[in-house]
Amino acid sequence: MSEKKILIAGIGNELRQDDAFGMELVKRLDITDFPKGVKIQEVGIGGIHLVQELHENYAILIMVDAVLWGEQPGHIYLREVETISDINEMPLHEKRAFLADMHYTNPTRALMLAKALGVLPPKIYILGCEAAEHEDFAVGMSDAVTSAIPIAIERLKEFLT
Repeated sequence: MSEKKILIAGIGNELRQDDAFGMELVKRLDITDFPKGVKIQEVGIGGIHLVQELHENYAILIMVDAVLWGEQPGHIYLREVETISDINEMPLHEKRAFLADMHYTNPTRALMLAKALGVLPPKIYILGCEAAEHEDFAVGMSDAVTSAIPIAIERLKEFLT
């Protein structure tokens, strides 16, 4: 992949079992394994600092997160995000509700806000791992998701080189 500004954003909640996948994966990344122009950031469960970072004019955003898309726990996906809802198309009451409290801005809401602000990268991908345990407040990921981290890192390296 040519030299572009790329943001790899680790998303998740370390207190919700497998939801920590994105955060744990980005902690294990070595920036020297990637082309120049790649930045790695822990986003967590919020999204405002993701929106702030997207003001740096990235060509590609790769969000690393746990997902529930129907495969076996530990399955790794790399999917392009094709559409982001447009805040400007919302009815006024929905738009006001959306903008009323930005303290809890999950990744989807962050992408919608980034789109409204004109800072959404042209290409957005999700590097996802199918979660097994995510319902309870507990520290520690399942074996399937923990074992998938090195596989996901290799997939990411292959994609970016």
